Amino acid sequence: MKNKVKLTICGGDYYITSDDDDMYMRMIGDEVDQRMNDMLSENSRVSTTMAAVLCALSYADDCHKANGTADNLRSQIKEYLEESQRARLEADEAKREVERLRRELQGLRLRLAELDDR
Repeated sequence: MKNKVKLTICGGDYYITSDDDDMYMRMIGDEVDQRMNDMLSENSRVSTTMAAVLCALSYADDCHKANGTADNLRSQIKEYLEESQRARLEADEAKREVERLRRELQGLRLRLAELDDR
């Protein structure tokens, strides 16, 4: 369901339509408003448009870095899953080898018992 939310950013009202929750959209709007107001108060030569562009660049940078981190994490998870699968196969192979050796030992014990009975 689409939600229509009124956001006030740097004194301007913006109506946003989103699938996201109203509270989430307000939180995002408040964050952008705070960031832009911080930029404007830090430098009197920065216009609202410049603050918006700088804010957009900052968020784009954050987004690209977060995507890179997410890609790295996905790659690590894939490697861990592959290692886990290899370890599972090796463990299964080791169990089969233990069982084979157990049967061989049992056969040798029977043979030894037969030789002792003679």
